[in-house]
Amino acid sequence: MGLSGESTPTSQQQQLRSPAAGSRKLPRSPSVVQRLTVVIKLGTSSICDEKTLRPRLSTLSMMVETIFNLRQAGHAVVLVTSGAVGVGLQRMNLDRRPKHLAQVQALAAVGQGRLMALYDDLFGRFDIPVAQVLITKENMAERAQYLNACNTLRELLQMGVVPIVNENDTISNAEIRFGDNDTLSAITAGMVGADYLFLCTDVECLYTDNPRVNPDAKPVRLVKDLAALKARVSVATPGSSLGTGGMVTKLIAAELATAAGCAMVITLGSEPRRISQFLEDAATAAADDDFEPRVGTLFVAQAKPMVDRRRWILHGLAAHGAVYVDAGAAAAIAAGADTDGRSSSLFAAGVVGVSGSFGAHQNVRILTVVREPRGGDEGEGEGAGEEEEAGWRRRDAAIAADDPRDWDGAHDDDAAAGRRWGGRVVELARGLAEYAAADLHRIRGCRSDEIAERLGYVASDAVVHRSNLAVVPGAQALLAESGGVVWVRRPRKSARAA
Repeated sequence: MGLSGESTPTSQQQQLRSPAAGSRKLPRSPSVVQRLTVVIKLGTSSICDEKTLRPRLSTLSMMVETIFNLRQAGHAVVLVTSGAVGVGLQRMNLDRRPKHLAQVQALAAVGQGRLMALYDDLFGRFDIPVAQVLITKENMAERAQYLNACNTLRELLQMGVVPIVNENDTISNAEIRFGDNDTLSAITAGMVGADYLFLCTDVECLYTDNPRVNPDAKPVRLVKDLAALKARVSVATPGSSLGTGGMVTKLIAAELATAAGCAMVITLGSEPRRISQFLEDAATAAADDDFEPRVGTLFVAQAKPMVDRRRWILHGLAAHGAVYVDAGAAAAIAAGADTDGRSSSLFAAGVVGVSGSFGAHQNVRILTVVREPRGGDEGEGEGAGEEEEAGWRRRDAAIAADDPRDWDGAHDDDAAAGRRWGGRVVELARGLAEYAAADLHRIRGCRSDEIAERLGYVASDAVVHRSNLAVVPGAQALLAESGGVVWVRRPRKSARAA
């Protein structure tokens, strides 16, 4: 491990990735078998019958057989499973999911052991060892625990074990309340450097609308641009009565997985053999970058994956506050989305406001407030100049507000903050602050050479250094599609005079 806290992959860990993993394109030659790392997420609706709550043994058996065949072909496989609560309901002879959190967590404790026993029995028939790996978001927030989890998963794969990953529902609120196992599978895919993530669900693929209520809904087979997809697809459909997810969580998972350089596929959970069929079709397609699958929906991996440390900052750490930035800082930070996530550092001159109570080196959200776009040519010419001057005044007024309480709570309610500042809050990035909230409030808007005068010390020239900053995918597009940031930095007098 280097001084930055990054773990250096061992030669054994590198063997888990396919030779093509760096480019993240489809295998170049179907005649050469390339070893892939595959993560498969199986949802509750694929594990338990929604009415009887009994395990779907036929589906589970087919899934285990599919994993056996993938391993026989030389691939490494991780299984991310839901279903602990569903199995617990069946064991306790309950017919519906309780509303109280403690009861749901207790059922998860009852069901998790029985679920693992079932998997162990099924995999044991193929002489495949399995390992239970329970993870919480709190584990991901601690860098050492995150790296330990990465190393454990990779070592299990090297030992020929199938890791079976689940959220630790008994002590974790997040998965039960928000249905995060789709997200967990995407994070797991990044942790093991997976080539493919398969989300096995109760629909055959992604549709332009809910096919259960709209007969005109069209299947979507290939997705290269998630932002464009969201503009034309309706995903406001809930999950099953047993599960906690829906199509929205799967698109979030797609953002996480593709940002990590992992292609993601939505496929039908009741037909696990489609996973093998997809991989065979992908291998046959060879150099075809426009490969469109016959089954499921393929989300193409980003050509320039986000490095591990930035994924951890963006998705592993809890945010303890927020820093609001002006138009110049927002543009500089968002530009990092097209440069492997390597943004420029955030400096005090670009900071307009600070929200929350955080210490130095804690994770913060980096936000700005944008106006809604205006149609036609409105805003050009003289009107644009007036709007720019209004942006100067808003920024000056915001920085002149001496009471930090003016910003308190804003990072907890983006909608309220947007209304307060006359626009819509956009999250640009997350990063580790070099200064505590109280000190950062004192130096916002000032130049780096003025920090010592205001604080009596200088921890860093930057508020958030670029090595500790992770840009949100699509941040630059969000700025480009808006009507501009409400806070505009006033040009220096020398520049204006020139």
